[in-house]
Amino acid sequence: MVLERFHSRFLLVSAVVFFIFFCYTPLMCIGIRSFPNTGGGTESELNSLFGFSEAPEYRNGDDCPAKTLQREALTSCDTSLIHVAMTLDSEYLRGSMAAVHSVLRHASCPENVFLHFIAVEFDPVSPRVLSRLVRSIFPSLNFKVYIFREDTVINLISSSIRTALENPLNYARNYLDDILDLCVDRVIYLDSDLVLVDDIQNLWNVKLHESRTIGAPEYCHANFTKYFTDSFWSDPVLSRVFESRNPCYFNTGVMLMDLQKWREGNYRRKIENWMELQRKKRIYELGSLPPFLLVFGGNVEPIDHRWNQHGLGGDNVAGSCRSMHPGPVSLLHWSGKGKPWVRLDQKSPCPLDYVWEPYDLYNVDKVKVQNQQQHQSVFSTNLIYFS
Repeated sequence: MVLERFHSRFLLVSAVVFFIFFCYTPLMCIGIRSFPNTGGGTESELNSLFGFSEAPEYRNGDDCPAKTLQREALTSCDTSLIHVAMTLDSEYLRGSMAAVHSVLRHASCPENVFLHFIAVEFDPVSPRVLSRLVRSIFPSLNFKVYIFREDTVINLISSSIRTALENPLNYARNYLDDILDLCVDRVIYLDSDLVLVDDIQNLWNVKLHESRTIGAPEYCHANFTKYFTDSFWSDPVLSRVFESRNPCYFNTGVMLMDLQKWREGNYRRKIENWMELQRKKRIYELGSLPPFLLVFGGNVEPIDHRWNQHGLGGDNVAGSCRSMHPGPVSLLHWSGKGKPWVRLDQKSPCPLDYVWEPYDLYNVDKVKVQNQQQHQSVFSTNLIYFS
């Protein structure tokens, strides 16, 4: 058993190192535009190595607005586009690809969806390799991969209830105004552990009223005080931040964001100010969420709850299964400790994990066969070497 685990890990590391070497060229800019492959089969080999299947082609209906340019020349500045931002990393890659698949499958105009992926430079799989992998899975997808510099935020991050919440990519949403092209003035931000079962156009069509910079489903029945420490609430100055507002909890994994208002209001800096204070005086425990609550709580455009059936990952400590909130569903979100792909692989899924499964493009059985073949090949080589 130990030998098998060691060998599987060796094969994975070897594969990743090989393709980083194979695909690497110097990165000269903050954004990497992914173009259709002309490498004669290389993308399919990359796809096969990582164990993903190519997604079906999804095309626009007759009623979709016409794009001003063809896909080969399309830029993120096209006014017909629906902009979606997500993080992209090797750890949550499987979840991200399932999320994108769900967006395209249910979109009435999938060719008008533009994905903005945010990656970090020092991920075990480089942003350039991740970009090529996305292209191999979704050959017709309009997308761009941006590099988020971890040193932008690393010194502002404090310890959290779970170490996963300390990942710098969790804070990339704070910097979308600076990361994305300036012509993108509106974007839907989505976490990687969710799937849509509705047309994303319906979410895009939500209007943000004049004073609102972001929109999200709010949960006013939740105990808002638990998101901050006793030292916060006992401080007569800090606790007054909500004095003129009626704040409600909202989950930052699904947000509609007006980036023009964000830039004008310098909200990035306002969030950083709270993060700097957190480093000096412990005022919250839960990662990247509380600064958003502090800045926007009570001034969020309320979006129907159907657009974030969150918490399906289970309890942060016990990892227990959860059921959905009452009402219609447009988006299921596995926020929390457990992830559906992990539980499915472990043969211990929660009931709602089966809703996520049809969007999964990762071929577990195929990877197992490849690993067995590689193991046999290495074993045969060793026999020849020692004979």
